[in-house]
Amino acid sequence: MNRLLAMKDKNAKITPLLWVPTVYMAMGLPFVMLNQASALMLRDMQITDAQIAFWTSLIILPWSLKPLWSPFMEMFRTKKFFVVTTQMITGVCFALIALSLPLPGFFPWAVALMAVIAFSGSTHDIATDGIYITELDLKAQARYAGWQGAFYNTGKLLAAGGLVYLAGMLKNTVSPAQAWMAIMAITAGLMLLLSLYHARMLPSGGEAASRINNFNDGLRAVGNVFTTFFQKRHIGWYLLFILFYRLAEGFAIKIVPLFLNSPVADGGLGLSTEDIGLIVGTFGTGAFILGSILAGHFVSARGLRRTLFTLCCCFNIPFLVYLLLSVFQPMSFWTIGSAVVFEYFGYGFGFVGLMIFIMQQVAPGAHRMAHYAFASSLANLGVSLPGMASGYLSDWIGYRNFFIFVAIATIPAFLASWFVPFNKEQSVEENDNTDSI
Repeated sequence: MNRLLAMKDKNAKITPLLWVPTVYMAMGLPFVMLNQASALMLRDMQITDAQIAFWTSLIILPWSLKPLWSPFMEMFRTKKFFVVTTQMITGVCFALIALSLPLPGFFPWAVALMAVIAFSGSTHDIATDGIYITELDLKAQARYAGWQGAFYNTGKLLAAGGLVYLAGMLKNTVSPAQAWMAIMAITAGLMLLLSLYHARMLPSGGEAASRINNFNDGLRAVGNVFTTFFQKRHIGWYLLFILFYRLAEGFAIKIVPLFLNSPVADGGLGLSTEDIGLIVGTFGTGAFILGSILAGHFVSARGLRRTLFTLCCCFNIPFLVYLLLSVFQPMSFWTIGSAVVFEYFGYGFGFVGLMIFIMQQVAPGAHRMAHYAFASSLANLGVSLPGMASGYLSDWIGYRNFFIFVAIATIPAFLASWFVPFNKEQSVEENDNTDSI
């Protein structure tokens, strides 16, 4: 008991500003490296678009499946233990990917290591959110939410912007394999440094929960979460909404950087890797952050029920820019950049609609945090599954016809957003954040 009290007193002295920004940057960095930057790396290593889209979509499935093992994490150690350990594992795996790239048969080794990173990273997300909710009261959670989102996107900016740009610059002087070895090594070093920092600065997040003492308790907890989730009112409509809202994104997200990078003769835009890093990772991410901030104020002022369809339009309609780019194939960096920035701004603005809908309409009730994680995982699944097929589809019908298909794939989202029923709107702050699995 004295040890627990001493730990609590020690944690109370650590301001959240010393760990919230860094731990959420560590959350965003590996996800974006796997979900976006790895596609360009594999393209440079002469892997086909179909293989890239399939495997990079498959390996991020753990972010959709993480509710399956989250109850078992209550049985062992502290949440801090899981955060620090998974950051170390992720760092080591990125280092091993760097070492694998010069090998003749590197591809299966790299994919296997990325799969380990995906499982480690998704486990890291569970523990990180657990610390945030456990260590901060409701007022502090609201106060630091901006820092949380901003530094998650800082990790995204670093991965899809700075590191991709650096890879493109390095390719001017060394081989693609050597360039990406350096990028993977830098990522490994960052994750290992963050793990050492968090070993000292991160609060514990509490000891293991005594109510889950064995494997059977964990199974019962998972079963109870699933059962109560599917007993919610309007759950059929909610599932359709969650899965359809990001359907077009699921098809487009893996192909867009490949389309930007492909030669003009093959239907692409012929951008260099550093140009893509600058447009997508830097300007695009900045537009995403701005759109997200403005959308929060928009929903706060008008309410979710009155804004949901508008948010859906802002999210899905900008995907049409890629159809226009595939038709006209402009050569101007600024024309292409402006189109991508417009899409990312709409993406950030509209994405808020899905997250707030899950918070206010799907999650409230028993097991609020677990149901939010579960619904968010289903939303990720709605992106991952189309992404697995997108490479084969774009190879089959070409970029122009593929983006016509993406435009058609937005229609279910419009229908779901228009017809989805609402329970009464609830304030996120008024719900009890202490509910858990």
